[in-house]
Amino acid sequence: MVFRAPIRLMATAARQSLKIGMLPADGIGREVLPGAKAAILALGSSIPKTEFIDLLAGFEYFTRTGTALPDETVEILKNECDCALFGAVSSPSRKVTGYSSPIVALRKKMDLFANIRPVKSVSVNPEGKPGVDLVVIRENTECLYVKQETQTVGEHGKEARATRLITERASRRIGELAFKMALERPRKHLTVIHKSNVLSITDGLFRETVRAVPTLPGVDGKYDDVTVAEQLVDSAVYRLFREPEIYDVMVAPNLYGDILSDAAAALVGSLGLVPSVNAGDSFVMGEPVHGSAPDIAGQNIANPLAAIRSAAMMLRHIGYVDGANRIEKAVDSVLREGKVLTPDLGGKSKTSEVVDEVTRRI
Repeated sequence: MVFRAPIRLMATAARQSLKIGMLPADGIGREVLPGAKAAILALGSSIPKTEFIDLLAGFEYFTRTGTALPDETVEILKNECDCALFGAVSSPSRKVTGYSSPIVALRKKMDLFANIRPVKSVSVNPEGKPGVDLVVIRENTECLYVKQETQTVGEHGKEARATRLITERASRRIGELAFKMALERPRKHLTVIHKSNVLSITDGLFRETVRAVPTLPGVDGKYDDVTVAEQLVDSAVYRLFREPEIYDVMVAPNLYGDILSDAAAALVGSLGLVPSVNAGDSFVMGEPVHGSAPDIAGQNIANPLAAIRSAAMMLRHIGYVDGANRIEKAVDSVLREGKVLTPDLGGKSKTSEVVDEVTRRI
């Protein structure tokens, strides 16, 4: 699964070393991130000498210390690391006083405004249907994820409210990235996801701002070859399962993008296959789409391929295209062969066995 990164964070001057922040966080994050590390190390001298910096974050860390994201972690990422990899976080579904998701906080503190999630089928489709090959681009800093909620008591009991923030600036940034990605892909097709028939102000602003990108000063017809469509989010989910081949690049506000990319993962077999990067203008952090999976943590059966693919995306993003290609081709060959797979894909292999097989092929 080859992914091209069009964002501004491209190849830099030759580095003497490559410093990667490692944030395994919770659950299976601690089991899959070593696989990503092993894949990077398997590249040998084709990339600069690599230093992995272990950093703390997560709900389990919060339960011990009262903080989910130490200031020291953020400072080291900003001042010492070239890029980073994040494992998974066990954010509880109930309210926990003082806790806030560290990955959401990191995206804001590092200004990682785009979450880029490619979803592509690798194995041969026995029915001969077109394979899945799409990218979900999720605005990463706003929407309901600003986490401004209140609860009051009204005439009929408790009333809870959440603030949803959509700004022109954030919508324009994610829209520009979406158009750039669509332009670089063969089909050059972009679908804007929204629910502006109901949320006419917030989703209306997102829709209008993204669609206006080709008219921005200095664009001068750059995106004339990009076909733009739009889809209501509920209809998009339906069509994603019925006819996924119609989608190429999908751009969405934060919540919709999160849901759509998880849904799309079902089309290719498992969340354990889908990678992502959180990207900004000056930093990138790879992150597998799956969660912390506490039900299988510690059993050595978690699928490491999403984390390994996320490492490849991260490397491509900072200019190490050949290394990224080698990792991605190794993963794809393991999937096509289908002999060394974790239980989520119908196999019986251990996490460590899959990592060994991938690194052997790199």
